[in-house]
Amino acid sequence: MPNLDLDIAFWDYDRTRPLMDGRVQPEGINPKITVLRPREIFPRMLQLQEFHAAEMSLASYVILKARDQCPFVAIPVMLSKIFRHDCIYVWPDAGISKPADLRGKRVGLPQYSSTAGVFIKGLVQHEYGVPPTEIDWFMGGQDTPAPAPLVPLELPADIHLEFIPEDKTLEGMLANGELDALFATYIPNMFLSGSPKIARLFPNYKEVEQDYYRRTGIFPIMHTVVIREDLHAENPWVAASLYAAFTEAKDLAVDRLYDTDALALTLPFLIDHLEETWKTFGKDYWSYGVEPNRPALEALAQYVVDQGLAPRVVSPEELFLDEIGVG
Repeated sequence: MPNLDLDIAFWDYDRTRPLMDGRVQPEGINPKITVLRPREIFPRMLQLQEFHAAEMSLASYVILKARDQCPFVAIPVMLSKIFRHDCIYVWPDAGISKPADLRGKRVGLPQYSSTAGVFIKGLVQHEYGVPPTEIDWFMGGQDTPAPAPLVPLELPADIHLEFIPEDKTLEGMLANGELDALFATYIPNMFLSGSPKIARLFPNYKEVEQDYYRRTGIFPIMHTVVIREDLHAENPWVAASLYAAFTEAKDLAVDRLYDTDALALTLPFLIDHLEETWKTFGKDYWSYGVEPNRPALEALAQYVVDQGLAPRVVSPEELFLDEIGVG
């Protein structure tokens, strides 16, 4: 039986490079790999199902599952994880010195339903007691014109969301005092340039994030991997093959961190960094599978309900295929 030709899209991470360069081959599959940034992959997959399998916004996937409108199944491959405390920026004159001060303020964000935005809003509510109903939201492009929402927004009346004018950006509005805070997807240009009109809410974000993880066990997951439902129905074995391949690729990337020949010049710094990472996360700090990631999965499933994006809480068991045999 010939191998199955599949179009697969993801970004160029260290943990996907062994799939890109052919060191790892999914069993029974001839992968045609397209390397794109996530912001390019997501709309093409969500709107057109253009690829057989692809990297996907975890929040978009969870929302569609909760709405029973999802054309995908997923494997518990967590391609992107990142803490988001450092992504909360404030206008210095807005009188925001602590998270509780966000109550009643004007807050901009590029996508109300993006995973980054969902996790930031979730921690502001569950860690600091400010629900999304007590903030005035402004959605638009961070430094360029606004993209369309990844999933249709069906928000309840008590969520106050306004789309900013097409000729404005969130960074520009923050600089002009038209916004009090910005929940950013990436580091704002005005912050990188040293503008006095923007500051991080958590200057000591590293310590705050470490404490958050120790208390909650949540290492926020941004992206997973989805497979088109029609492909899965016809070829259910594909999920296990892809999961094994992504896992092998990730393990190769992690093992390379210990390659003293390849990393001789940076080894002292790297060892210090790894030891610090182990102290916080343990040796399996970039885990795939459901069980090691359960706190983050359960948190996100609750957050999308809290934020008016989903009608029900979806369990991790509903999100990922159980036939691939991973916990």
